[in-house]
Amino acid sequence: MSERREESVIQTDRIGAAVLDDGLPTVREILALQAVVDGLPEVLASDEALEASVRWVHVSDSAGVARLLEGGELLLSTGSGWPTEPAELDEFIGGLVDAGLAGLVLELGVHYRYVPAVVEKAARDRGLALVTLHREVKFVVLTEAVHNRIISEQTAALRARDEVRERFTALSLRGSPADFIVHQLAQTLGSAVVLENLAHEVVAAEVPPAAEEVLFTNWEARSRLAHRHAAAPGTPAASEQWLIVPVEARGTRWGHLIALPGPAHAAGRTSVLEQGAIALALGRLADGEADEWTRIGRQRLVDGLVAGRFAGLAGAEARVRAAGLPVDGSTLYGVVATGARVDAGAADAAARALAGRAIDGEVAIAGAPAGARVVLLSVPKPLTDAQAKAFGTALVGGDAASADRLVLSIGAAATGLEAMLGSVQEATDLARGARPRGVRGVLVRRGDDRPLMRLVTSLRDDHRLLRHSERMLAPLIEYDLARDGDLLSVLGAMLAHPGNRTAAAAASHLSRSVFYQRLALIGDLLGLDLDDGEVLTALHLALLVRRSAAR
Repeated sequence: MSERREESVIQTDRIGAAVLDDGLPTVREILALQAVVDGLPEVLASDEALEASVRWVHVSDSAGVARLLEGGELLLSTGSGWPTEPAELDEFIGGLVDAGLAGLVLELGVHYRYVPAVVEKAARDRGLALVTLHREVKFVVLTEAVHNRIISEQTAALRARDEVRERFTALSLRGSPADFIVHQLAQTLGSAVVLENLAHEVVAAEVPPAAEEVLFTNWEARSRLAHRHAAAPGTPAASEQWLIVPVEARGTRWGHLIALPGPAHAAGRTSVLEQGAIALALGRLADGEADEWTRIGRQRLVDGLVAGRFAGLAGAEARVRAAGLPVDGSTLYGVVATGARVDAGAADAAARALAGRAIDGEVAIAGAPAGARVVLLSVPKPLTDAQAKAFGTALVGGDAASADRLVLSIGAAATGLEAMLGSVQEATDLARGARPRGVRGVLVRRGDDRPLMRLVTSLRDDHRLLRHSERMLAPLIEYDLARDGDLLSVLGAMLAHPGNRTAAAAASHLSRSVFYQRLALIGDLLGLDLDDGEVLTALHLALLVRRSAAR
């Protein structure tokens, strides 16, 4: 058989570095092309080596071809110009690997009738994909087939990348919040996505509920380990192969986006995550000094916990820890602040003054003043009354006028998330009462001081209590609904000021005469003596159950 020579028509030059890294075929995929199958390929490499991405094909028999490579090429050769000495052949293969060669295809029969043992061993030892062709093929046909595959996939990748860029640019122009951008990223990638700040606290996350406990348990430690691996050349981001992209602009970095493993995307998973990071960075620039990330992330977390939107306690507790709230070894409280404006983030700053942490969000509570802020508070030891007042004063920035309006409702001390959610319910029930007049400074209400309310909170879903409340109050409820009346409010004021009808009338914003008329009507509708202590206790219980159920 005549010796094959490299004709100019089949020689290929290496492509520039502008070729995209995403969407490239692997050596394994190229071996499935018909142009390669026709050459009866035999693989002399491990499966891992066949997963190398190929960005171009190079044809050469030269012993000095390594210096012409830039990495990622598939080399086609007959071996006619290779060294003849075993040591030189070993060094030759080593030079190809050092140059970043993706795979070596050697056609047998022109120069070599079999692969030299030293070549096969050198390729195996260095993890290089080595393939032999047992039938002569036209290298120009093989090269054209591979290049067509690469170019078509790159074209599809560019088109997909443009679509992703347009989508996330539109999100940033609309001022979409961080949690919505994270949601869109998760939808686009088909995998869980987490946004964390520089302290490795979870700001926003889109994660399947069933995976929350596994993912968020020991989040900070796992995230730091993943970042260390990502910074080490040649190693995956973590054992789970997290994809990590920084969120930064104008020399300022705010955090990182992390995508867990998922299906391939035509635009490239890295490219998609980078577009999301750009949208988030533009949002941070637009926010200025305001930390909207923290506000939105914690608001969403509080909303989910208060409304019971979580799959299980273990996953929810892991999520709370990942957001930066200590749970183990801490005393936990549910707190509701009403009556005065509390800025987002003020709760955490106030908690840090007590060596603790807090997560807060604004929640609408039936029967409570608008703008109620629910706080999940974690402190090293139980709160004293003095510490509670200091915490409340810090919530309003020390403003005396705001402190005179602020009511701080604090549930019972708790350990664990489930007990803390019960504490939040107690605080929510406490927050429904109006602030009495003439009290200066922060007014602290504690669940420990309201034993009947604590009983109602702990039994709030008991059907017997609900039936008792409905039976006792049904005539008043129907009257108020039919006439837009205020009998329930008048009854609540009377029960809040037992033995002091003057104060009760003032709390109802009614004159004493009108107030007494309302009481007489209540007694007639219920058919009960409102001066009887047992009756008052039963009515008080019924009203507390109704207010608690209204949440």
